[in-house]
Amino acid sequence: MKRSGLYDRHLRLFFVCLLHERSLFCSGSPCAEVFPGRLACPLRYISLWPLELRAVRVTASSPELSATARKATWAGGGLTVILIMPKVKKPPRSRQQRPEGKAPGIRFNTGLGQHILKNPLIVNSIIEKASLYPTDVVLEVGPGTGNMTVKMLEKVKKVIACELDVKLAGELQKRVQGTPLANKLEIKIGDVLKSDLPFFDACVANLPYQISSPFVFKLLLHRPFFRCAVLMFQREFALRLVAKPGSPLYCRLSVNTQLLARVDHLMKVGKNNFKPPPKVESSVVRIEPRNPPPPINFQEWDGLLRIVFVRKNKTLAAVFNSNAVKKLLEKNYRIHCSQNNLEIPEDFSIGSFIQGILKDTGYAEKRARVMDIDDFISHSTDGLMFQKLTMKQFQGMSVVDMSTWNLSWE
Repeated sequence: MKRSGLYDRHLRLFFVCLLHERSLFCSGSPCAEVFPGRLACPLRYISLWPLELRAVRVTASSPELSATARKATWAGGGLTVILIMPKVKKPPRSRQQRPEGKAPGIRFNTGLGQHILKNPLIVNSIIEKASLYPTDVVLEVGPGTGNMTVKMLEKVKKVIACELDVKLAGELQKRVQGTPLANKLEIKIGDVLKSDLPFFDACVANLPYQISSPFVFKLLLHRPFFRCAVLMFQREFALRLVAKPGSPLYCRLSVNTQLLARVDHLMKVGKNNFKPPPKVESSVVRIEPRNPPPPINFQEWDGLLRIVFVRKNKTLAAVFNSNAVKKLLEKNYRIHCSQNNLEIPEDFSIGSFIQGILKDTGYAEKRARVMDIDDFISHSTDGLMFQKLTMKQFQGMSVVDMSTWNLSWE
């Protein structure tokens, strides 16, 4: 018997039984519908066909009544036959079949932090917060497609855009090509962390978040001084920049940044204002470097903070009583004495030496999480020998190395 004959035969039996029976049961797949006292209709044959047939007793709230099913209801029977058609898969459209004018857009590399700020209101607000003048030279890191670059070119003398992606640099160049703004734009292709920063009056940028910490310290140690920087950061990083003593977010990053600059949180920016949207929320921060800077050696200063913020909730006496810290400081102290022809006593103990300095300065029971910048500066000034103990470990490191070492900020 042919398959079409089986289909027609069982379909006729199915509808005949529908007209004469009030009870219909479904036993799953493969399906066998049982009619008490009558014929048994093996619907498993029907499942071989493109048309799947199922019969169930339904109510108005039954899940079987889906919007995608074709339904036929017989009055008086209390039964509904649901005909479910198979899905038809459309073949993928090749590039040759793409309609004219539907060229693919730019593909952004999120691994490089390419999240383009698309909201023009936020772009205008950031530029307004920067207080730019017509004579300013502006540094922008990560200009992307140039949404903020074009707005700044209309207000300032020159914009220096540093872009790592050659394709995006080309898109930015094409955007201003043939306009009066083209002469005011200078594009530098390459890694901004590995190159010297040019002279600029202000820095306005939607930074790639993975370079936030090293770029901030590279910026703050840049000479000559710039007027201000308005930068987009990850929300958590921005809050750490402006954190105050006693805050859970207060860390080495907070102290170092606030030592060298005045930092203000300007506004929050949601992730939906970017294309493609990042996984985190963002914030805009304004940084104004202190001019003149405090008269301290930043390498010595950062060496001190690295030690005390390893366990910021412990007292300084407990932090410097650690065997690892004492071993490091004793090595540095002996190198310092040998370089300066200083004699080391035979009964010298680095632990007693450190605790004596902490006790004399009154900082033995203080904790790093509640100490402000004045406390740290006073500590460094009073304990000059203590300052020399910490400097050797970090001497000779570049600005980028210092700022990327231990990025946990704790």
